Amino acid sequence: MPAAAEAIDPEREHEPAHRRLPGADPVTGREVRGPAAVLEPAPPAALPHGRTAMSVLLGALTSIGPLAIDLYLPALPRLAADLGVSASAAQLSLTAFMVGLGAGQVVVGPISDAYGRRRPLLIGFAAFCAVSALCALAPSIHVLVALRLLQGLTAATGVALTKAVVRDLYGGVEAARFFSMLMLVTGLVPLLGAELLRITPWPGLFGVLAAAGGLLWLTALLALPETHPPALRGGTAPRAVLRPLVQVLGHRAFLVPTLTAALASGAMFGYVSSASFVLQDVYELSPQGFSLLFGVNSAGMIAFGQLAGRLAGRVPMRRLLEAGLVLSGAAGALLLAAALTGLGLPAVTASLFLLTSGTGMVYPMALTIAMSSQPASRAGSASSVFGLAQWTAGGLVGPVVGAFGTGTLTPLAVAVAVLTLAGCLSAAVFLRGRD
Repeated sequence: MPAAAEAIDPEREHEPAHRRLPGADPVTGREVRGPAAVLEPAPPAALPHGRTAMSVLLGALTSIGPLAIDLYLPALPRLAADLGVSASAAQLSLTAFMVGLGAGQVVVGPISDAYGRRRPLLIGFAAFCAVSALCALAPSIHVLVALRLLQGLTAATGVALTKAVVRDLYGGVEAARFFSMLMLVTGLVPLLGAELLRITPWPGLFGVLAAAGGLLWLTALLALPETHPPALRGGTAPRAVLRPLVQVLGHRAFLVPTLTAALASGAMFGYVSSASFVLQDVYELSPQGFSLLFGVNSAGMIAFGQLAGRLAGRVPMRRLLEAGLVLSGAAGALLLAAALTGLGLPAVTASLFLLTSGTGMVYPMALTIAMSSQPASRAGSASSVFGLAQWTAGGLVGPVVGAFGTGTLTPLAVAVAVLTLAGCLSAAVFLRGRD
């Protein structure tokens, strides 16, 4: 098979003709024709509120994962002090959520391929509201960690199924632009958390999450159509439900960009889970100074994510992915140099800005390349595997960095340098295979 067609699954040759459009492969930029032509989704049968409204709705629904993480980050030092635990113990509550978020997606993704997207999503958001309210009442770190695990399992529906809905509705370039929009949500939410801490203690943040989940549940109930029709669903027997998951796991063109995104996510979560401790304790930034620095870094993620979305379609996605990896790799090298040579706060802030900016390009491009390699009938399973890799990487890196101490920059710098280098190598393997 020609290299240009490698990312197209043979099973997709049986999809309707309107889904196989001749044109340039959005990953490589080369012309592709015939059965392996660029796939676009079928025209949506029911978008009662229009594409713009649907994009806003999906962006809001998928924000539940970043919201439950980033809203909580500025509160970690205060939570540790209030509960009388160490920084690494407080970080476990973050890790538990990430593990639940990853594991839950593996369950809900294949279920949505068999039963549709809408019903599992509504059930998950209802459960998320209840568990978030319980988190606000947690009397100890042990109870909070257990509840955060459950909260992650319930939030998985929003994170996994919105990506699947995007794959149901949108094609390569349009999907890339939508996924780039997610960087806007990820970048803005931490700033909201820092501001809320001015008026409420950390349990109040969970009340905000419960209220946000309830509002999103109501919005989905009223405005979200079913995008995965029965004709595209597999059977409901256990073997039939698991079959798409097995097929996804055997697809190299999906797995390699997924690994690249997971490594980038690990580096980012290492940063977000320890930055509040390192920058405030080691470099003696005030809470306001930390919020300002975090805001600048978030602006970098937003700006470069939007840039990647705007360039998608004019520049092959592989080139945009490479550009993001170059920025991330430079961030890892500079941060490690700062830790080993004592370059000081300016070098640290520059490296963190490069890291967030690079991730703003890497994540949406890797996600689009991975999801576009799968037919819509496997979108839920593909989304679940992608999410499991992403959130498991983040959940593991945070406590590892914390275990080596947050009183020095070195553990964070080593983690970021290793993960960004590994991300560059994994992408090189994939992209070389497409040349």
